[in-house]
Amino acid sequence: MKHIILYISIFFITVSVAAQNPNRKYQSHNEENGIFSVVTSDGTYRFQFYSKDIVETTFVPKGEIHKAVSHAVILQSKTVKTNYSYVGNDITYGTEDLSVKVTTEPFQISYYYKDKLITSEKRGYYKSKHEPMDMVKGNIVADSTEKIEFNLSKDEVLYGGGARALGMNRRGHRLPLFNRAHYGYETHSELMNFTMPIVLSSNQYMIHFDNAPIGYLDLDSKGDNTLTYETVSGRKTYQVIVGESWYDMLNNYTNLTGKQPMLPRWALGNFSSRFGYHSQEEVEQTIAKFKEENIPVDAIILDLYWFGKEVKGTMGNLEVFRDSFPDFEGMVKRLNDKGVKTITITEPFVLTTSKKWDEAVAKNVLAKDSVGNPAKYDFFFGNTGLIDVYNPEGEEWFWNIYKDLANKGVAGVWGDLGEPEVHPGWVQHHTGSASEVHNIYGHDWARLIHEGYQRDFPETRPFILMRAGYSGSQRYGMIPWSGDVNRTWGGLQSQPEIALQMGMQGLAYMHSDLGGFAGANLDDELYIRWLQYGVFNPIFRPHAQEDVPSEPVFRSDKAKRLAKFAILMRYRMLPYNYNLMFENHLYGKPLMRPLFFEEVDNPQLYNYSKTYLWGNDVLVSPILEAGKKEQEVYFPKTANWFNIETDELIKGGQTKIVKTHPAYIPTYVRAGAFVPLTYMVQTTENYEDSTFQLQYYHDDSVTESERELYFDDGKTANPIENEAFQILEFEAEKKGNWLVINFEAETGKNYSAKSKTIALTIHNIKKEPKKIKVGKEKVNGTYNLKYKTLTLNVIWDTSTEKEIKIKLNK
Repeated sequence: MKHIILYISIFFITVSVAAQNPNRKYQSHNEENGIFSVVTSDGTYRFQFYSKDIVETTFVPKGEIHKAVSHAVILQSKTVKTNYSYVGNDITYGTEDLSVKVTTEPFQISYYYKDKLITSEKRGYYKSKHEPMDMVKGNIVADSTEKIEFNLSKDEVLYGGGARALGMNRRGHRLPLFNRAHYGYETHSELMNFTMPIVLSSNQYMIHFDNAPIGYLDLDSKGDNTLTYETVSGRKTYQVIVGESWYDMLNNYTNLTGKQPMLPRWALGNFSSRFGYHSQEEVEQTIAKFKEENIPVDAIILDLYWFGKEVKGTMGNLEVFRDSFPDFEGMVKRLNDKGVKTITITEPFVLTTSKKWDEAVAKNVLAKDSVGNPAKYDFFFGNTGLIDVYNPEGEEWFWNIYKDLANKGVAGVWGDLGEPEVHPGWVQHHTGSASEVHNIYGHDWARLIHEGYQRDFPETRPFILMRAGYSGSQRYGMIPWSGDVNRTWGGLQSQPEIALQMGMQGLAYMHSDLGGFAGANLDDELYIRWLQYGVFNPIFRPHAQEDVPSEPVFRSDKAKRLAKFAILMRYRMLPYNYNLMFENHLYGKPLMRPLFFEEVDNPQLYNYSKTYLWGNDVLVSPILEAGKKEQEVYFPKTANWFNIETDELIKGGQTKIVKTHPAYIPTYVRAGAFVPLTYMVQTTENYEDSTFQLQYYHDDSVTESERELYFDDGKTANPIENEAFQILEFEAEKKGNWLVINFEAETGKNYSAKSKTIALTIHNIKKEPKKIKVGKEKVNGTYNLKYKTLTLNVIWDTSTEKEIKIKLNK
């Protein structure tokens, strides 16, 4: 009995919280129209549930009015079944799972999930005077800030805050919320292009601070178990989001802030890109070189030379420079006929020396100074103004440039410098000051493009590559990249962390300039290892300053050969990768997933990013150091794992030293997985989804297994909403000595279903089977004694079910 009493005492000590702001006194509470309000001596709390797992809290200080407009939230509030109780000093309001507890004396706000305390306000909202916020070398300063403060438990690991290079656990850092480029970063960067007002906890809850102006996230930098959101102005609103699993929580968050639309299938292919192609001839010769070498390529990206001959002085021209691209439209068409899309860079800056400056001034499309004149200031590229995407005239003018490019056949948009790169605090926009819109400028730039496509090209899936954004930007189809990373091993080492973190914050297409961007470092080993890592990235896009080529066709013979092997692997995985795109669109699942998603009870994985999951079934361990002959890999205990190249089977739950190979990085497949692969194509335009390979990784530890594989035409917008899709369902079950595999299909009414020709390969069949039946027909397969695989050629009319039975030979 003494042990039980001691345990209970420790439990209550652990979860108890100190009273928050001692000057805040409870006065009354009320529920009306789904809003639960609590009036205090210095303001009013408003609590609103968006679902059983999402609650929004807003504090409205006395003398202020509630600001309802959010940059991020799109989920419509609806009636959610809630419970209410008032016992002693505790008012509890919430759903069956998530609840808010308001302690009236002493005043305290706490949040519980399934009756377990997850977080609580410490001081909650308060103003802080005489604490200057110097965001960028004195460029933006606030004499006072507003804060929202929370308690943390001692051992919580914290993620979020956007794209940073800090290690997976970001606790202990005070992070500026001010989007800013970091040229040439490597293993450490505290401030980058995508800052996000999001905190995720290893205790499996998430807080989204629903406010756009600049500020800070302080993740316990003073070591006093305190989380603080700090801002210069705006809403005092946050959402607490929970879920049964990490995936469930991210599904809830992306329900709240919007799902990523399906990208065009060609976005999963290889990109030819550099800073930059100077002429039409150079562009076409580069693609011809890819074709000559039989290296697949799906797109080419034109940097700023498409509108000017020089780096400086021409930004803002935003029309084809005919001296260098005399037949731009013909070039785009010829490339498109070869299955290669054209993407052009744009920036939001219009230089006073550009061809469009006078037009931009006359049409009132630029941000203003304090007296209403176009704001002009100097930066690297020249004396400039900034397009005001918040001004209807500015939005229309900018969109018409994109519309004209789309009508010329340009298939994708690249938005660069959208932090904006230089954005003085005195600049005024149509809806507010620079400090109020700075972080969401890239977000709303993507919005105007996304909405323009919906309006003028409604059947097209846009490709929108952006260097800056904010919470919720994924719903505009934004494809983020990690900025101007150094072309060094240190630059590569930070990339898995950045991509994993951003996937956890809704922007699942975060990727890097493969091979590194900044510097003239000619290192073929680094280049190849970066491209091999890129095989298992959302976007495969080598890009760099042109002093060292980023395209494999211009590298050494050895580098070219190994790069080609990586690119071929990327293309072979197209059906698997396209299914990841579908899962992200429907459920908000990241394409790259940290291992603690797999083992939620393993604290050793909370700060681990060296190995990760690519989708559900592929385990990847990129090589991040020069000359590595061996690599330490952790294999999650939730499965056994097959080496993708050798079929060696490794038991899960162990760390193992594996030998490396120059042609690929350590890659493994989950036992029980169905992995679809395609045959080799030069471009995704040649991809034919009626014929593919299906690899089933059989293991006695898995008695039942199910997977889905998604198909559509790869280009038409809104295929799921329009029922223009098909989902194939594969199921394997071990029944005594029989392995039974079933195929089923769900077909949308507007999808033209085809028969599928499937080369089914079953791994880990230790002896040649005694009997094989496909449907009622007895067949012979091809058994490979060396690799212990069985291959069957199956023709399947997807309007019917198909059963395959294999009698195993023990």
